[in-house]
Amino acid sequence: MKTVLVSAVALIDADGRVLLAQRPEGKSMARLWEFPGGKVEPDETPEAALIRELREELAIDTWESCLAPLCFASHSYETFHLLMPLFACRKWEGTPRPVENQALKWVAARDLKSYPMPPADIPLISVLRDWL
Repeated sequence: MKTVLVSAVALIDADGRVLLAQRPEGKSMARLWEFPGGKVEPDETPEAALIRELREELAIDTWESCLAPLCFASHSYETFHLLMPLFACRKWEGTPRPVENQALKWVAARDLKSYPMPPADIPLISVLRDWL
């Protein structure tokens, strides 16, 4: 089974809320909520992938020094195995906006479990909630 490396981030605002993005129609797992991020390209670090993805998907900039490794997900889907480090980030430049027509929502950590998420994201909720 092929392993896919995806990098994700918990963007945390001044009120301690976490930004979730809703997968748009037409993508696999459409309408599920997830932590922003994306696939790590060949010869790219997880941090560099996240910086690139945040610029492309949310029109914000951050720096490697602002990405703190928090935990990771390891989950087998039907056709691939997902390995996904989750970083925490409290500092970025710009205001997140949905460049790819995805819905965005700032959510209190205690409420994250109320949002339907892909199976790989679900175990990350309790780690993030306890950390915040």
